[in-house]
Amino acid sequence: MSAKGIREATGKDILNRHLAGVAAVQPCRFAAVGPDTDWEVLLKQNPWLATEKLVAKPDQMIKRRGKLGLIKVGTDFAGAKAWIQEKMSADIEIGKAVGRLRTFIIEPFVAHTQDEEMYVCIYSHRHADSILFYHQGGVEIGDVDAKALKLDVPIDTFPSKEDITTKLLTHVPADKKEMLATFVDALYHQYVDLYFTYLEINPLVVKKDSIFVLDLAAKLDATAEYICRSKWGEVEYPTPFGREQYPAEAYIADLDSKSGSSLKLTILNKSGRIWTMVAGGGASVIYADTICELGGASELANYGEYSGAPTEGQTYDYARTILSLMTDEPHPDGKILIIGGGIANFTNVAATFKGIVKALMEFQAKLVEHKAQIFVRRAGPNYQEGLRIMRETGRSLGVPVHVFGNETHMTAIVAMALGKRPILSEPEAAQHTANFLLPGGQQSEIQSPPPPRKVVPPPADSADGGKRDLLFHRDTKAIVWGMQTRAVQGMMDFDFVCSRKTPSVQCMIYPFTGDHKQKFYWGHKEILVPVYKSMADAMRKHPQADVMVNFASLRSAYESVVETMQYPQIRTIAIIAEGIPENLTRKLIKAADQKGVTIIGPATVGGIKPGCFKIGNTGGMMDNLLLSKLYRPGSVAYVSRSGGMSNELNNIISRWTNGVYEGVAIGGDRYPGTTFMDHIMRYQRDPNVKMIVLLGEVGGVEEYDVCQAIKEGTLTKPLVAWCIGTCATMFTSEVQFGHAGACANGELETAVAKNRALAETGASVPATFDQLGETIGAVYQDLVSKGVIVPEPEVPPPTVPMDYNWARELGLIRKPASFMSSICDERGQELIYAGIPITDVLRQDMGLGGVVGLLWFQRRLPPYACKYFEMCLMVTADHGPAVSGAHNTIVTARAGKDLVSSLVSGLLTIGDRFGGALDGAARVFSEGHDSNLHPNDFVNMMRKKGQLIMGIGHRVKSINNPDKRVEIIKNFVKENFPATPLLNYALEVEKITTSKKPNLILNVDGVIATSFVDLLRNSGIFTP
Repeated sequence: MSAKGIREATGKDILNRHLAGVAAVQPCRFAAVGPDTDWEVLLKQNPWLATEKLVAKPDQMIKRRGKLGLIKVGTDFAGAKAWIQEKMSADIEIGKAVGRLRTFIIEPFVAHTQDEEMYVCIYSHRHADSILFYHQGGVEIGDVDAKALKLDVPIDTFPSKEDITTKLLTHVPADKKEMLATFVDALYHQYVDLYFTYLEINPLVVKKDSIFVLDLAAKLDATAEYICRSKWGEVEYPTPFGREQYPAEAYIADLDSKSGSSLKLTILNKSGRIWTMVAGGGASVIYADTICELGGASELANYGEYSGAPTEGQTYDYARTILSLMTDEPHPDGKILIIGGGIANFTNVAATFKGIVKALMEFQAKLVEHKAQIFVRRAGPNYQEGLRIMRETGRSLGVPVHVFGNETHMTAIVAMALGKRPILSEPEAAQHTANFLLPGGQQSEIQSPPPPRKVVPPPADSADGGKRDLLFHRDTKAIVWGMQTRAVQGMMDFDFVCSRKTPSVQCMIYPFTGDHKQKFYWGHKEILVPVYKSMADAMRKHPQADVMVNFASLRSAYESVVETMQYPQIRTIAIIAEGIPENLTRKLIKAADQKGVTIIGPATVGGIKPGCFKIGNTGGMMDNLLLSKLYRPGSVAYVSRSGGMSNELNNIISRWTNGVYEGVAIGGDRYPGTTFMDHIMRYQRDPNVKMIVLLGEVGGVEEYDVCQAIKEGTLTKPLVAWCIGTCATMFTSEVQFGHAGACANGELETAVAKNRALAETGASVPATFDQLGETIGAVYQDLVSKGVIVPEPEVPPPTVPMDYNWARELGLIRKPASFMSSICDERGQELIYAGIPITDVLRQDMGLGGVVGLLWFQRRLPPYACKYFEMCLMVTADHGPAVSGAHNTIVTARAGKDLVSSLVSGLLTIGDRFGGALDGAARVFSEGHDSNLHPNDFVNMMRKKGQLIMGIGHRVKSINNPDKRVEIIKNFVKENFPATPLLNYALEVEKITTSKKPNLILNVDGVIATSFVDLLRNSGIFTP
């Protein structure tokens, strides 16, 4: 959700800081009170609380507090304290919501007369901001929409004080107009600059020479935080009254903020029986709708979604959180877990399911204890492997697990789970997998290739000469902004399977590298696609490109789209990014309207025109493109907000009709670049489109424009429509669904009201989403029977080779690895040392010695061995400049070489006299000991050979000035090792050598070498 409500205290704090200095505006004095407030401290911080009359009221975004009796006026500090404590101690009911008041605000009482109370409100909509003003305010203002004067301010403009005075302040006393016009002007500037989406002050007290903001309600565009954080300060977005935020919700919100994916969780009824774990913003709403429509509203425990290709680890954390809540309280009828979702566009279903499976196995015992039943329905990239993993898990989990793919209607599992329909048997394996058509998967359906389908060219431009009706065709050429190689390869594979002669992607733009070429596949061949640093170069060298697919991040999408619109050759822009601030989106819409450019998005997967062109990841992997017959045009065009649900529509339409002609997902934000009507009227003018499908949703009023078009006769083609979010009216408190715009601000914006209006105007509206396919099929068959649609024989598509990575992931091929490591593995959810996750290494405090044991010996060593390794590292960590390695490093560094070169210079001196003495000492002492040579004979033998005894001798230390490092290690080894025969042997040799010369002691190299061999041989840890 982009527009989020804030506390009155937060809004007043922001205005205090940014309206300071505006003439006559008095700063808001207030004290915020919560459950943990220390009243004595509060009084010390706000001394005026003890001396002035006060007003106390709850600060939880509750409307009409005065009429609800939730304002204490004209009291003192003791009275305010007592009133607040009383209200905090009991549940209250407001509308359908029941909850406790936990946050309050105390302010000085501002004495004033009724005629000094006024009303001002600013709110945003698609093409303008509206300023409402009424010269009377307060509790009894009544229907302000009917009474207030209104000034619409077009996007990217500001009203003059003269406009404000003449259009809003006509009923204000003359002596107050100038002061009030200055205030409204300043307020609107801050409204825009601070990215408010709603700001209401009622009453606004206007005295002769001063203005007081009494009651305030406001919403901020939360997506603008990266722009406004320094201006806002720390902002908390409270939950609606009647719904407390659980720690689990805060945990998921924190995960979401740290992830490029979307992770959402709202707990509706912690004691509920039905829990959901749904992939996709649109799909999550539809599952909640279906549960409520089938009578499960009172048992629905949560609403939430995961989308945007979360990692296995993120999905595991999300699933674990839900399972912990689900198994917290028993239910007499057992628990139901619905793991659902539409057909993913780019999320690797198998990867996300691995995270879910890990969590399921972790909670196995509790799932059995709570008599859980699990119903799974999912499809998309690598879904076959994901479903296989789920089925295998079901065999060992100990609870019923029912698994379905795209052969089953998306919400059919809800009716199965609630006992409204029998549980279907396990479906047959699909004939498509990844992006490859398996042998025999479709040829059996085709007798002989018929001639190509005939398509009537639609009008190129709209009737008013503005934006084009024909967005895509078989020769569409596109430029892709961003290094999205997977999406580009998907577009090219689609082009190939549509039998296009050339790829649709002409080039890519990526400003973070220099110009170069990127390799892609065109069928069986490899081709090179240019990548440009500069957009100007890309446009100049590819003048035929007229579509821009923009994968820029939310922070850079606005600037890159503005730059794109400077080039008239681009007529269509798809903006994929989610989370672009609404003010910036509205500026893009205004610029696009002026230039005749069609914008699809933001927050969209894009759109698809079968047989012609697809945007980015639209349509998913090749298996879904083939299964939904998107390689050739059908007769049905659709428009949806949800990208994930557009893929589901492809599937539904292909099963009930002759297929999709064109489909567009306009995006889930409140202000999509194009509206439902923009695309529906294009379809109306296109003779190839015989029927239209609309998938609307709760929030906004665009669907009523469709109703009006049907009434006026401008939309005459059959329309099948359904608005998702019907469950919203069944919840006792406001719930923000997966899309930013999916929130009703009134009865008209509810999905129920929209579906009713569409049905009344003549659209075909199913009873539930479950029946959408049947309704589409009925309308289609009627058109076929009338001869409007003449089905044509199927055309076999070319096969596309499977990418190597997908084939390997699916287990269809294998190839010897170039390198293998049995020591560590960083390919999975987390780094693993010798089979132990790095989190366990740190949690169990294995230390550096433990890590050495895992990496060197691939096993956990006993504590004494770990401590021994750490001691060896500590005593040898610092070599002074006298040793050759350190000396060479110092000299090289002094010569001006870099750190790496200097270090390498020192390392190259490792040999028998430096560093390598460890190996030499271990070898010679072991040979002497193992040959049963007496230490004296060993010394004599080495002298006869003319060889130094490695590990014996020191330049400074001697028997009279022992090396403390040697003493430390020797004593530790003697005390802790099971046996030390080689160290004992070396110490006997030391006695002989020091009798000849005091400095021929067993040195650090010698004691480490011999004790290390003793550890290997005598600890029982290692294989002999």
